[in-house]
Amino acid sequence: MTSSQFTAQPQKICERLQIRYPIIQAGMVWTSGANLAIAASKAGCLGVLGAGSLKGDLLKKHICKVQDHGITSFAVNVPIMYEGSADQIKEAYDLGVRCFILSAGSPKIFTPWLKERHATVIHVTATPRMAKKCEDAGVDIVVVEGFEAGGHNGRDELTSMVLIPQVKKQVSIPILAAGGIASGKQMYAAMALGADGVQIGSRFAATQESSAHPAFKQAICEASPEDTQLKLRAIAPVRLLKNPFFHQVEQLETSGASAAELKELLGKGRAKAGMFEGDLHSGELEIGQVSGMIDHIPTCQTLVDDIIKEYHQTAQHMANLMS
Repeated sequence: MTSSQFTAQPQKICERLQIRYPIIQAGMVWTSGANLAIAASKAGCLGVLGAGSLKGDLLKKHICKVQDHGITSFAVNVPIMYEGSADQIKEAYDLGVRCFILSAGSPKIFTPWLKERHATVIHVTATPRMAKKCEDAGVDIVVVEGFEAGGHNGRDELTSMVLIPQVKKQVSIPILAAGGIASGKQMYAAMALGADGVQIGSRFAATQESSAHPAFKQAICEASPEDTQLKLRAIAPVRLLKNPFFHQVEQLETSGASAAELKELLGKGRAKAGMFEGDLHSGELEIGQVSGMIDHIPTCQTLVDDIIKEYHQTAQHMANLMS
């Protein structure tokens, strides 16, 4: 393996996705609707609709709203473990969407169908082995998500620092790094490790255009570095911001509760209550470890401008150090 094989190639991502910067705004439940996708796209990123919380007619409405703003290069993120994911993919395709980000399931399920129809397929994974399976299944771009990420997470607990270079050794398709990225410095670090671009979630959740409730955004800004932890491993590991609901989960898990008992506590609508409706007591608050370094709520344009400016400053700083 030569050093040149670790060189990031952001132009591959930008050309393939028709975007200015190699940045994807992550598709997150209850936070990434049309307003965020539009703003991220206009700022030069790939805007993404999080279909996990866009049920029924909502997905169509949000897709049409993005298209009404003249935006053609955007994606729909579909967690394929959810019931109705096949219908969501077909509906989005029929509405003209040609870029799909799939997560929480096997890349073999929908990739062949989408590739036959000339769509771009991006798949989210958390291990080098699964990244290779994505490539073998025909996926165009793989998102490798480190353990630092918010929301549903990998069980193997691989952090971005070790995950990115190991995936780079395994696959030849473009790589997007995710998990623990909220700044230009972190973007530079990810690409120095071999990523061709980045997917950013938590930092976009705390923007003015995010559909997250203002109370949740404020809670993100007030979070300390120790305020998130992975829970609900018996069901599906998810990184949560600590609140009374989090502590209920913690108590049940400490007492040896079964998956059925945890599902009963989780019930339905916890994520919506917390992130979309602002119930900081009983709601499920999904966010990444970078919440500890988020302290304000900018517009998407300001956020992206700051990330790119800091990225170039970091690149120049590193060049000066080496000279």
